[in-house]
Amino acid sequence: MSMTLMAKAMSIKVGNHLRKLVLIKLADNANDKGECWPSYQHVADQCECSKSAVKGHINSLIDMGLVLKENRLGVNNGKGNTSNLYYLMLDNPVSSESIGGRAPKNTPPMAPENPPVVSDATPPGAADGTRISHPLEPVNEPLKPSCQLPAETDPEVQVTDDAKAVLQHLNQLTNRRWQVCKSSLSGIRGRLREGFTAEQLLLTVDYMVEKWRNDEEMSDYLRPTTLFQPTKFPGYQGSSEAWEKKGRPARVNGKWVRSSQLTKATGDIPEGFNQNLPAAPTQGGTDDDFI
Repeated sequence: MSMTLMAKAMSIKVGNHLRKLVLIKLADNANDKGECWPSYQHVADQCECSKSAVKGHINSLIDMGLVLKENRLGVNNGKGNTSNLYYLMLDNPVSSESIGGRAPKNTPPMAPENPPVVSDATPPGAADGTRISHPLEPVNEPLKPSCQLPAETDPEVQVTDDAKAVLQHLNQLTNRRWQVCKSSLSGIRGRLREGFTAEQLLLTVDYMVEKWRNDEEMSDYLRPTTLFQPTKFPGYQGSSEAWEKKGRPARVNGKWVRSSQLTKATGDIPEGFNQNLPAAPTQGGTDDDFI
């Protein structure tokens, strides 16, 4: 199976849902060179349709220039059932006139009353006794870009998923349980739709939690409806970027303190305590450092 051909087959319009399914099944059986040789019956079984319908749709795909068919002779002097060899040419542009394709027949073709006699002579054509069917119509339409993935994620679904991740991060840092509901997600989704990235929102949460969580008055405002207000969030976000560039200093006693500004504890420390515990900061900064 070639994943590249499968993706291309899914992106091509052929004008009929069953014909599209037949094309995808051929791609599913093809190697990376675009060659496959499934029998009509095998494709019919996989597509849950009749053998004659598969024949008709393959002929339509040949007419559209998407498939080349090479008839292979049977193993017993040209007799017997040998599946055809197909070449997928999914890079060929498809004209709008050919999308309708050839309508498949509802009944299998009737055998002629006097079947032709098979001679021992080599039939005209290729040296190995094969015959190649070529597309009947030239195609001049520009090639439509093929996608590498079968489907793209809906932008609104991605926004909601990112908003849930931001809310979960806020809950983890604050040890709270804001519910996944419209009131909690509305502000987060609004900022994502404005162009802020999920990474910027997560950084802002880190910054605001560090700033307010030890402040008895402000810690109550660590909630989604407050942090992601349209008028307030840009300022919070800008400060978080400056805070990140300065190495994410800690908030101690209402001031920003870098690790280099912390001194070792002095004096007699009872046995069993860590002698590297930091003491109170010797100096600090203000919020203006991050605005």
